[in-house]
Amino acid sequence: MYDFLVTTSKGLDGLLQDELQRLCPSVTLASKPGQVSGHGELRDIYRICLWSRLANRVLITLAEGSADCPKDLYALAREVRWRKVFSVAGTFAVSVNGTNRQINNTQFAALTIKDAIVDQFSEEIGSRPSVDKQQPDVRIHGRIRRDKGAIYLDVAGQSLHMRHYRQQTGEAPLKEHVACAMLLRSGWAPDCRAPLVDPMCGSGTVVIEAAMMAANIAPGLKRPHWGFEHWLGHDPGVWRDLHDEALAARTSPPSPLYANDTDERVLGFAQSHAKSAGVADFITFTHQDACEWAAPADIDNGYLVSNPPYGERLSQLTALLPLFQRWGDHLKHAFKGWTVSLLTSNRDLLRQLKLVANKEYQLMNGKLECQLVNFVLDERNCEVRPNQRGHSDFANRLGKNHKRLSKWARQQNIDCYRVYDADLPEYNVAVDCYADWVVVQEYAAPKDVPEQKARMRLHDVLMAIPEVLSVDPEHIVLKTREQQKGRQQYEKMAAQGNRLEVHEHGAKFWVNLTDYLDTGLFLDHRTTRQWVHQRAKDKDVLNLFAYTGSVSVHAALGGARSVTTVDMSNTYLNWAKDNFRLNHLQGPYAFVQGDCTTWLAKHRQQYDFIFIDPPSFSNSKRMDGTWDVQRDHVALLKAAKQCLRENGQILFSNNLRGFKIDEAGLLEAGLIVKDVSAASLPEDFKRNPRIHRCYELHHV
Repeated sequence: MYDFLVTTSKGLDGLLQDELQRLCPSVTLASKPGQVSGHGELRDIYRICLWSRLANRVLITLAEGSADCPKDLYALAREVRWRKVFSVAGTFAVSVNGTNRQINNTQFAALTIKDAIVDQFSEEIGSRPSVDKQQPDVRIHGRIRRDKGAIYLDVAGQSLHMRHYRQQTGEAPLKEHVACAMLLRSGWAPDCRAPLVDPMCGSGTVVIEAAMMAANIAPGLKRPHWGFEHWLGHDPGVWRDLHDEALAARTSPPSPLYANDTDERVLGFAQSHAKSAGVADFITFTHQDACEWAAPADIDNGYLVSNPPYGERLSQLTALLPLFQRWGDHLKHAFKGWTVSLLTSNRDLLRQLKLVANKEYQLMNGKLECQLVNFVLDERNCEVRPNQRGHSDFANRLGKNHKRLSKWARQQNIDCYRVYDADLPEYNVAVDCYADWVVVQEYAAPKDVPEQKARMRLHDVLMAIPEVLSVDPEHIVLKTREQQKGRQQYEKMAAQGNRLEVHEHGAKFWVNLTDYLDTGLFLDHRTTRQWVHQRAKDKDVLNLFAYTGSVSVHAALGGARSVTTVDMSNTYLNWAKDNFRLNHLQGPYAFVQGDCTTWLAKHRQQYDFIFIDPPSFSNSKRMDGTWDVQRDHVALLKAAKQCLRENGQILFSNNLRGFKIDEAGLLEAGLIVKDVSAASLPEDFKRNPRIHRCYELHHV
């Protein structure tokens, strides 16, 4: 008799306990999250290894006790008589699950157990077994929880979810034991008599596991190696009897099984796997769009069980949202009376089906948290529900804006512009076009809007954009914009390094749509850049807080005598230089890396035109202090005035909402201020007059 522990994925322990009770009716079992323990004969343990469709590991208990510290864990491992477990000529490996306060590293814990094993062998026979982490003869498993520990023999050797019929998979492979859990939770199993279909079968795991269930094929029959083969307690005769019984138990499924997929390459994998599993003759495979595929006409009802794509990437999600709407309509038409069970890690995606679920289960597919959602396609669920009004409202507004602004953009010779800016309060996003790409900026939802509702509205947005703007879903970039401070807006998000060339009034710029919160080109300053272009001829121009140098490029293209570009970031200065090269600009153009405030205070060169667009706030380590545009703008402009020729002009802007310029303080400093904010707004930003503030300043 042995104490044993059987593990599975979280969420499946109840199903596993029921399964083990059917396999070993005389064994008393107890379950915890992700595991079931019991006390039984060797025959029971072998039967679990051979027949369990839900287990991952089958572990025989070797020792249990204190593991509060490394010394205790070492002593616990020494309690095992290792020469009765495996031979010194065999190889072994140790793995550990769990940590505590003093044993906070699983690799260290495994090393401690390994040391205890080899020390005992060395002391008793003067020789030690070898460690083989890849293909050991024996696998030892340790588990630590708080101050307690246990040491086990892994009698399966590898995770039992591996049936050894799969050689190739699609992008998101479904674990075999999770597929079995889906079939059980759907209601199709354990009876296995109703017709079963999977219209998005991928590499075939669901329907192959179903065929093995229906044909009473033990999932462990094709396993080439077992962890108990080199265990000294192994009984080959008992195992051989059970194995022969399993071979004789195979039968034919009582009802048809159907598998379909739109990807011919992946469908080929499924057919190959079915053949390897010995169930190819039981499954009918077809290659068709799931939104058009239906079960044969002579089948009135049955079970549809599938693991459809989740949309883990944004480009996938934007393509899947309308697909799931179409599929939902098709299911209502072609599968009336059926039971549908779908696994997803994106519950909101399934809501596009517009079906009412009757049961949901939480489970893990590998490290991915998923839900299995069951639907019954009765009369009520098969009612065709119209799209929510909000989606059509957003799509209509986006379409009207795009029709007007795209025509305007072509006339203006620009291919990057804002087409939507929170026009409808419930759809709080900005949508910007960059050539044949679209950037969606999701503003943080108000606290009174539930997260689920905000997510559903975002899905409406992503579903409408490809159709309304005729853009490839792969060319949509989503960013979440919360209130930013200082140069947070410039901080790096990812390192994809993708650059796109865009055009504006004859100028060309590199933008990066993925790596930063902002793209390298502030679209709301398009008009101010035009002003610089028009006023720069034969003038010395200074661009402070220059970012990627777009203003400097326009100044140079406008015929400036010289252009000086100053920014604290070498990354953005190099970007500015690339923009100059893109426009084939060569001449007296200087690029200066430095803190603009301290650089300007010491600078004495004179300029005819100075452009200043500082951040609202900054506390960069490269600065001597902090920068606050409301607090410090007078001092900055006074310093700029010292570098401004008599008839020169300063163009000053910032994007601090609620900013108030100190006209009296600046007049005292010898500068006249003219508010040109309204005139500086381009056509595509006039819906948001608070996007920035802009002022012209001259000597008194």
